[in-house]
Amino acid sequence: MEERSNYVLRDNNDIGTVQIADDVVAMIASLAVRDIEGVEACAGNMAGELMDKVGIKNARKGAKIDIFENRVKVDVFVNIAYGYNIPVTCGKVQDKVKTTIENMTGLTVTDVNVRVVAVSMPNNK
Repeated sequence: MEERSNYVLRDNNDIGTVQIADDVVAMIASLAVRDIEGVEACAGNMAGELMDKVGIKNARKGAKIDIFENRVKVDVFVNIAYGYNIPVTCGKVQDKVKTTIENMTGLTVTDVNVRVVAVSMPNNK
């Protein structure tokens, strides 16, 4: 079974602590890119299975997270729709992932690395 890590977001001796699992931060990153035009999906299915085989964990969720001392490094795996400018679209992914994680968790995002694992063709072609 894969080890899950929890990180303390807030520790208040009067009422207790707030912890977040790294899987939750990975899910936030994956969900953040869903509405970006040109991003078909976070990597999954065949691309995710391939990455699992070569040792990249959390690829099925579309993100890999490393957290150290409330600083987050994110690797996001995406499928880009054919015809979209990849650098521009990936820049939007970086901005959205960073902003969303920071707003929802209070953690500081230091890196958002976007890995394009596939180009998706329109369904009607």
